[in-house]
Amino acid sequence: MSRGRPAKAAALTEAIQYQLTAPAAQRHLFQVRLTVPSPAPQQLLQLPVWIPGSYLVREFAKNLQQLRCSQNGRSVPVQQRDKAQWCVDCTPGIPLQVDYAVYAFDNSVRTAWLDPQRGFFNGTSLFLQVVGQQALPHWLDIACPEDCSHWSLATGLEAVRTNRQGFGSYCANNYDTLVDCPVEMGAFWSGHFDACGIAHRFVVAGATDNFDGKRLLADAQAICEQALRFWHGAEKEPAKAAPFSSYLFMLNAVHEGYGGLEHRNSTALIGPRKDLPRLATPPSASAKQPDGYATLLGLISHEYFHAWNVKQLRPAEFTQYDYTQENYTELLWFFEGFTSYYDDLLLRRARRIDNASYLKLLGKTINQVLQTPGRKVQSVAQASFDAWVKYYRQDENTANATVSYYTKGSLVALCLDLGLRAEGRCTLDQVMQSLWQRCAAGPMTERDLLDALQQQSGRSWSREIAHWVHGTQDLPLQPLLERHGVQYHQEPDQLAQRLGLRVKEAGALQIQQVLRGGAAEQAGFAAGDEWLAVQSASARASGPWRITALDEITAYCGQAKKLLATVVRDRRLHTLTLRLPPLSQAVRLSVRDAALLAPWLDGTANAAPDSL
Repeated sequence: MSRGRPAKAAALTEAIQYQLTAPAAQRHLFQVRLTVPSPAPQQLLQLPVWIPGSYLVREFAKNLQQLRCSQNGRSVPVQQRDKAQWCVDCTPGIPLQVDYAVYAFDNSVRTAWLDPQRGFFNGTSLFLQVVGQQALPHWLDIACPEDCSHWSLATGLEAVRTNRQGFGSYCANNYDTLVDCPVEMGAFWSGHFDACGIAHRFVVAGATDNFDGKRLLADAQAICEQALRFWHGAEKEPAKAAPFSSYLFMLNAVHEGYGGLEHRNSTALIGPRKDLPRLATPPSASAKQPDGYATLLGLISHEYFHAWNVKQLRPAEFTQYDYTQENYTELLWFFEGFTSYYDDLLLRRARRIDNASYLKLLGKTINQVLQTPGRKVQSVAQASFDAWVKYYRQDENTANATVSYYTKGSLVALCLDLGLRAEGRCTLDQVMQSLWQRCAAGPMTERDLLDALQQQSGRSWSREIAHWVHGTQDLPLQPLLERHGVQYHQEPDQLAQRLGLRVKEAGALQIQQVLRGGAAEQAGFAAGDEWLAVQSASARASGPWRITALDEITAYCGQAKKLLATVVRDRRLHTLTLRLPPLSQAVRLSVRDAALLAPWLDGTANAAPDSL
């Protein structure tokens, strides 16, 4: 058990205090007791409606129930003001006690989960904010759930007095810190490693017996060291310059699911169990790792990079979070997009993937953007601002009306990096490091980026940012990549893209999206249609054929250019005339000149300046 700290114990009398229990995990309820030592006469309490890093109002208050308030053991009146705010009629000078329960059954990285196998929560889902006292120290006591004595606990919060399993007392300097440190509980696997002198811990819930934890730790260590050197390579002691003194990875391995959410000194991850690294069988053999393992490593790299890029260096609009409503910014293309650019690039620099694998991942990103008609409708700056109503609320028209600030933002970073390298004066790495110093690892604006670009390169990049970020023109990807030793191939695309469709094939062929300007739109397909049958318009005697997958079309209709498609819509059958367009093109990248490619992928400066 860790020893208590007298100075912090003395501060407890003024701190906002939370006690968390779970009397019956199978009920999926966390019980919370909040104590406010010095409440205001009309004390406001509010629960966040969103969690930083996930830009959608999620209405966490929908899971709060049985709110009761008391002073000296006597009930005091409480009135709900709106969907997530309560006003308590208090007597000044007497501590206020607030008791409530929170239903926890969302197995994601954003909210809270509790069952007899595992517990997890973000503070934004559980902890009422004491309005006016957010800057005070906040303490949290967590008890092990009943009937779960074998569980352990992991969190980025600072421990004050805990047992060997991690249950006990934690402290935070303020409310923001409290809710930015999620908590993982359960019988999870746990491992440790040092990266540039900084202690890191990795916990995995839901792993199988064949999980190779040693391999995961080694790969995560290499990734973390690359990121630390990226940001603090010029420092003699990166550990002292890093924005954290320790770091925690929490991975929930599930049957299906993927994502991550960044925090100041930790990250919550969710990924497919099948993508975990596997032990060799027999042990003397060499284990072939799952295809999805590189994707998992990319997720680890992405969320870790966020510890600098968005948790510290962040939009000026996020200087102080407002948890009661949307917090708008046009800069998600930088914070999510540039992080998406560097996540796989750092995998390559850490030698976790090779050149061919990296270029394959980059080619996939390029195709995702080029195959999105919405890139001609919405700028990536607009996409950032609209994240609250569009990115997290995707529907059948999303691809036609929007562009992803993740994917296009990453390609903006690519173009800046390759453009800077082509001119030979600096790299995007140096611009990012300059921004870190310029903004004192704090809030930044687009002007800061433009100034850092000009300072490092010796010229203005306003025109490029205006076109690439605030415009809807396609990016100059091919000439920039070819200048750096990449062969830019254009090859026949898949049938779905040629038709202008996005479909689901699961026993039936369901139309999910109809892309703007495509052959399917011209034929009259609509999202929600089930495509039942197809036949060649010039050979009706040979059909119609029942289909359940797109690739069956060519099997039944060969090289026919005109088809008759039978779809069902609202229980009615419709016959649509579909004219197949010429083959559309997809991008594939390969190494053309390894010597030209090496400085970029290795993270070094070009040998000599050159012009495009």
